[in-house]
Amino acid sequence: MTASVIAFDVNETLSDLSPLAARFVAVGAPAHQADLWFASVLRDGFALTVAGESRPFAEIARERLDITLGPEAVDPVMDGFLELSTHPDVTPGLRALHDAGFRLVTLSNGSASIAERLLSDAGVADAFESFLSVDDAGWWKPDRRAYEYAAKACGVDLSDMLMVAVHPWDIDGAARAGMETAYVDRSARRYPATFTAPTYTVTGIDALAETLEHDPR
Repeated sequence: MTASVIAFDVNETLSDLSPLAARFVAVGAPAHQADLWFASVLRDGFALTVAGESRPFAEIARERLDITLGPEAVDPVMDGFLELSTHPDVTPGLRALHDAGFRLVTLSNGSASIAERLLSDAGVADAFESFLSVDDAGWWKPDRRAYEYAAKACGVDLSDMLMVAVHPWDIDGAARAGMETAYVDRSARRYPATFTAPTYTVTGIDALAETLEHDPR
């Protein structure tokens, strides 16, 4: 591997969003609506970026909840983000990558503060040199400018960065921008052939650390 900086997507890649389903049930909605809501937030964020506008994740998320479930559902669901934990493979994987000498940053479509809180609760915030968000970039991933912002913030070329995500659209966007990529596939889902193939495919962050340790490049 040639990259020296590893950038991590946060929502779903590092954080386990499954507890949000219980929040939906608590406000009278079916559990599966949590996934639909999250997808709709991403859709709206992408659409605004294409149109030349950018709004914070939390703003879009709250409005979608208000529209679909009513104002009384907004705070109970959004407060759930403050209680999310990381996937079991995340902490050991991040520690191993940090100890191996890689520079670690986040690059999230969500807020930097949520990412920092999540990783602080997991005891690995100290492994990161920066918590980057598209809020500061001005463009949501997978827009090329979001990845360029991260490279500039880290003082490296895009080719010196590895983007890690569970989302094929993020992997595709990063690859098209010139980054190496690692697709985290915890559910044995086939990667879409319509997107640029990842440099690596791993089952978790711990598996990524092991893969990079034995990568001869």
